[in-house]
Amino acid sequence: LFPQSGSSFHVFDQGQFAKEVLPKYFKHSNMASFVRQLNMYGFRKVVHIEQGGLVKPEKDDTEFQHPYFIRGQEHLLENIKRKVTSVSNIKNEDIKVRQDNVTKLLTDIQVMKGKQESMDSKLIAMK
Repeated sequence: LFPQSGSSFHVFDQGQFAKEVLPKYFKHSNMASFVRQLNMYGFRKVVHIEQGGLVKPEKDDTEFQHPYFIRGQEHLLENIKRKVTSVSNIKNEDIKVRQDNVTKLLTDIQVMKGKQESMDSKLIAMK
């Protein structure tokens, strides 16, 4: 199992962890924010097969792992970096597709507006 190998860490009591540990190292005591930060740095929650990912475990034990977070391998820690999505990563084709989608949406909205105005006119005439 992971705990013996030193390739993960556990939070056994999330409430106590959030109340006592998080404020010492972060500007908050919110467990969800801490997990979001872990995810930004590439840590993932370990889901064991017996849990199946669908059933909430009986005990409040959450385990996280990262390929570069290994006991005794401090030199690997420098590889744990925040994931950044930059504009340069977006391909020109993706931008073109998005622009086309926006143009189509605007056209559809104009058509719908026209139909709404027509229906409004018919409704007034019927009254």
